[in-house]
Amino acid sequence: MNSTAPKRRRRTREVKQPERPKLRDIMGPGLITGASDDDPSGIATYSQAGAQFGVNLGWTLLLTFPLMCAIQQISAQIGRVTGHGLGGNLRRNYPSWALYALVGLLVVANTINLGADLGAMAAALKLLIGGPALFYVVLFGLVSVLLEVFVRYSRYVSLLKWLSLSLFAYVATLFAVKLDWLDIGRNLVVPHIEWTASYLTVVVAVFGTTISPYLFFWQAEEEVETEEENPRAKPLKRAPKQAAFELERIRLDTWIGMAFSNLIALCIVLTTAATLNAHGITDIQTSSQAAEALRPIAGDFAFAVFAMGIIGTGMLALPVLSGSSAYALGEAMQWPVGLAQQPKKAKAFYGTIAVATLIGVALNFSPIDPVKALFWSAVINGVVAVPVMVMTMRLATSQKVMGKFQIRGLLRLLGWLATATMAIAAIGMFAA
Repeated sequence: MNSTAPKRRRRTREVKQPERPKLRDIMGPGLITGASDDDPSGIATYSQAGAQFGVNLGWTLLLTFPLMCAIQQISAQIGRVTGHGLGGNLRRNYPSWALYALVGLLVVANTINLGADLGAMAAALKLLIGGPALFYVVLFGLVSVLLEVFVRYSRYVSLLKWLSLSLFAYVATLFAVKLDWLDIGRNLVVPHIEWTASYLTVVVAVFGTTISPYLFFWQAEEEVETEEENPRAKPLKRAPKQAAFELERIRLDTWIGMAFSNLIALCIVLTTAATLNAHGITDIQTSSQAAEALRPIAGDFAFAVFAMGIIGTGMLALPVLSGSSAYALGEAMQWPVGLAQQPKKAKAFYGTIAVATLIGVALNFSPIDPVKALFWSAVINGVVAVPVMVMTMRLATSQKVMGKFQIRGLLRLLGWLATATMAIAAIGMFAA
């Protein structure tokens, strides 16, 4: 009996399965990406949807949820499997002219969006405490750049996770207003669709806000950063034994993060539907307008919480917008990239972050209409999203790129369905 005991122990070690990811290990790039999707510009879109059409557009957030999860999970897996972000993989597998065109459009759209978010944050702070909005624009931009450049990556990621809690402001706002839950449930399950230009325009806007190219680049790159920060981790193509744990972590992180994102977006739609739409206020162009309009209807508490949420989500979205631009451009140009890099070793990368933020600040000092600027940002994102998604799907299904980790089955189906849906949304945007 003694001679067989060691063999049994060896056999047990050989068949031992990897542990399932614990909750503390799960929350990472997916949570931050999902939370940053509810930026001030997104809040403006969801507020407009609720103000103009009540609860009739809540179904769009249910529909986009699995599609958003799929494309974000696919982007994350590309980064974790290959050890390169989307920019780096596109450079290795597609013509340079296509890469530079798409990355250039992405940087322009992100910069416009960044400027609009800075303006919305400043307007929200002015509503809360008064003072000069343009000064707040400069302050928010400066703080964001300093944090990205000089705070160690691991600490900065922890800060971004804590900032994601600011989105609970919209859950609090929801419970500060009266809602007809029966009507809400009915519209979510059996939506009332209007075949009008204004209705379809807002539907397209919601889709474009929820599924955006900068989110693909950011989450893929954050998986690369997370892997490089861990000395024991390697790209899964080189370390397939790590795959069981890592792919499960990515799946849970992404689906929880996107569920959080869409839940908050739904809260914003329902809040503005129950307050603004119910009182005939249907024309909301910015998130600060939505906050201001809430005050006489829902009270000071709802107004203050809504406005503070704009500031919190903005501080989360600014680094994602500028960072995704720097990642995409840096990998396209083969620069050293990464928030874990020392500034002196990645000057071009951090310079891109600073310049993009500076231009965003400058847009608020120009005569450019921020609402029109956001419209053109949405147009550019609509142009960029579809080819980027097609290329991403081809990368993810390529054995050359992904090895044995190429995506299959339901995830592959959902990824292509998301791509087709965004193609239809882009056509609808131009038609509208």
